[in-house]
Amino acid sequence: MAVKLFTIGFTKRSAESFFTALKRAGVQRLVDIRLNNVSQLAGFTKKNDLRYFTREICGIDYLHLPQLAPTQEMLDEYKKGKGTWLNYERKFLDLMAVRHVEQTDKTVLDEACLLCSEERPEHCHRRLVAEYLRDKWGTLEILHL
Repeated sequence: MAVKLFTIGFTKRSAESFFTALKRAGVQRLVDIRLNNVSQLAGFTKKNDLRYFTREICGIDYLHLPQLAPTQEMLDEYKKGKGTWLNYERKFLDLMAVRHVEQTDKTVLDEACLLCSEERPEHCHRRLVAEYLRDKWGTLEILHL
């Protein structure tokens, strides 16, 4: 089964830009892969608000999958401890292997969009998740919104 997987970040995006991108892409489910999705910093992307907005504005499902998020230790080391991206990436890839994230149901992620806060995918775990799954599944198309 070929899977199409989108990714999106919300930092520096207006609600209009964010929800328009999801609708135009034809996303069927927004998969929140943040560890903390209830922070005041999340603005319009707080868990319960986001579930409502995605359903009402886009007509799509919302699902929180924290097993696709890094640990708090990893985040703190990278963000607060000024760790390197390469070290964070290595640790996160190891974590996904330990968690066997490749066993995630493909139908849950087909035409879904992985959500995280980072503006761009280059230094965000959503890209790492998508690429890890592509490497494990073989047939996965990744589109960054």
